[in-house]
Amino acid sequence: MFERPCGGERAVLVHLLLDRAGDEDQDRAEFRDLAISAGAECVALISGHRKAPDPRLFVGSGKAEEIRTTIQETGAELVLFDHALSPGQERNLEALLQCRVVDRTGLILDIFAQRARSFEGKLQVELAQLRHLSTRLVRGWTHLERQRGGIGLRGPGETQLETDRRLLADRIRQLRLRLDRVDRQREQGRRARRKADLPTVSLVGYTNAGKSTLFNALTQAGVYAADQLFATLDPTLRRLDLPGAEPVVLADTVGFINRLPHELVAAFRSTLRETCEARLLLHVIDASHPDRDAVIEHVEAVLAEIGATAVPQLQIFNKIDLSSESPRLERDADGQVRAVWVSAVTGAGIDVLMTALAERLQGDTVHGWLCLPPAAARLRAKLFDLGAVVAEQMEPTGEWLIEVHTSRGNVDWLCRREGLRAEWVRSGFDIPAASTISI
Repeated sequence: MFERPCGGERAVLVHLLLDRAGDEDQDRAEFRDLAISAGAECVALISGHRKAPDPRLFVGSGKAEEIRTTIQETGAELVLFDHALSPGQERNLEALLQCRVVDRTGLILDIFAQRARSFEGKLQVELAQLRHLSTRLVRGWTHLERQRGGIGLRGPGETQLETDRRLLADRIRQLRLRLDRVDRQREQGRRARRKADLPTVSLVGYTNAGKSTLFNALTQAGVYAADQLFATLDPTLRRLDLPGAEPVVLADTVGFINRLPHELVAAFRSTLRETCEARLLLHVIDASHPDRDAVIEHVEAVLAEIGATAVPQLQIFNKIDLSSESPRLERDADGQVRAVWVSAVTGAGIDVLMTALAERLQGDTVHGWLCLPPAAARLRAKLFDLGAVVAEQMEPTGEWLIEVHTSRGNVDWLCRREGLRAEWVRSGFDIPAASTISI
């Protein structure tokens, strides 16, 4: 059995173009950036075309021999695949190549493990890594299938594989409990902000689009920012004072990437709730990116996966200093601000962005009447908890007639979370049709 070495970062990169849409050159460049962000020294890049992955080696026997020859010529200790490998494929490749093999999921998890600084971030990364490792125990390591030996340990006891599975399951259960406690603490902060009608504006976007740099330009927070993928991982919240509008809480979140591992989406779901429950999303886009439209689609796909498609968006085209664009704002057919072009590095367009934010968030108060049936007692309690109830009276039919005065963001949140229905609204209460849902 091949013993995996503990060190060595000289890596051979393997990228195959399968039958899927995408820019091959851009995908290769992003993969190389991922490897460099993880600390690898890229000594060779092997590419190729296949209609479908090989069940045993993913790349086929001929390409596998080419990879082995390249390893011998370059002295590489690591092979990075820009694809998700099955446990069996990873085991077969390591046995053939006699060096470590890491797939795209493992590479991204390694980057996240290096970037995590907060207690919550470290727990989330460890949970994602353990979930990924649990799949690698099945057919991944044949030496774990032997029973433990030694005096007093022989017999029909647990196999080493079963022991490791149990230990992994116990650790995953402990991490989930700890993250649940952290999530409850975050929920207390979100509840306090909703009660104070303090809206949250969340920065989202593709990794290395300049979210942290823009966050620093708006709040002077001094968050770490660098020209690399996943430079910052832990979320940061700061107060932002807007001209002519109430202050908001600006949240900087983790960046997205194409083919983001599902383990990370699941582990970071509590952190991404800041995005789902924000009043407004600032979708930061790299204006100089050669495949900008595809990047926007990738971000929209992740937002749909975490359930944030109903949150209003304002597109921020960043890095105009690297293109020929000038700072400006764009409006849609209804006259509402749709996009702003800025440069977070030079500060060009930041004042335009602040004005656009104030315009999107000001005049955000709604006032009207709700007629709630007896079955909506939970919704009524939420309204009182938010301090949104001005007056209340009981109808002869048992319904509550409630006068509500609160922010539109609270109304949108109640629509999404508590099932506020359009037919409960009396005349004079303006609720956007896109925010109403049925229960």
